[in-house]
Amino acid sequence: MPYSFIFDVNETDFSEKVLEASHRQPVLVDFWADWCPPCRFLTPVLEQVTQGYRGEVLLAKVEVDDNMHLAGRYQLRGFPTVILFIQGQEAGRFSGARTEPQVRAFISGLAPALTSREAGA
Repeated sequence: MPYSFIFDVNETDFSEKVLEASHRQPVLVDFWADWCPPCRFLTPVLEQVTQGYRGEVLLAKVEVDDNMHLAGRYQLRGFPTVILFIQGQEAGRFSGARTEPQVRAFISGLAPALTSREAGA
């Protein structure tokens, strides 16, 4: 995780690092599990997309096996599940692996004022 806007969260700091932070900028939350192949595919995609936003969007990563209460709180049915929080509220979610263009479209559809920069731009 090379940038400070990509970080791990858990049940203890979720409220501060996700809900409170989302009042300042959108926070994408990746609920993942180590045993989940689609999760391992999606993680670098999310990191690449987040880096393209250069800090305009944060990426919080929640390992669900260690944070089952959060998984239950948000009624997660499968993994990976990604939820975008804006102003302390869930703005949207998707489950399963996605490509970079699909993730960018998801974010821009919910937070159109943000400007993504393509990788290498």
